[in-house]
Amino acid sequence: MVLSRASRASLLILLCGLAQAQPASSPTSEVPMGDYLALLEQIAPAARAGADAYLRAYEQHCRRPLTSAALRRAMSEGSGDPVLMGMIRASELRDASGVADLARRVDCRRQP
Repeated sequence: MVLSRASRASLLILLCGLAQAQPASSPTSEVPMGDYLALLEQIAPAARAGADAYLRAYEQHCRRPLTSAALRRAMSEGSGDPVLMGMIRASELRDASGVADLARRVDCRRQP
């Protein structure tokens, strides 16, 4: 199934909204990272690419891996982590230098 850019954006917004609507304990439950990334891939390939870039940057910059629960929180809290959202936008635009610039701004205070 091929989705238009607007449809993918709408689905990504829906995913973020659904994540926000879940009970507070939901983001702490661990979903396998591969499953979560596969869901992002189905919704919007740029979301998956941005999340992958964010995970790599977090691990490289913070020297520890990010859990899927922390990634889900980064995606869903408020308007989403600005660095992660920027990486998703840059991935959609195929802006490798934008992704690299954002990678330097990853906040290591986020709980793994």
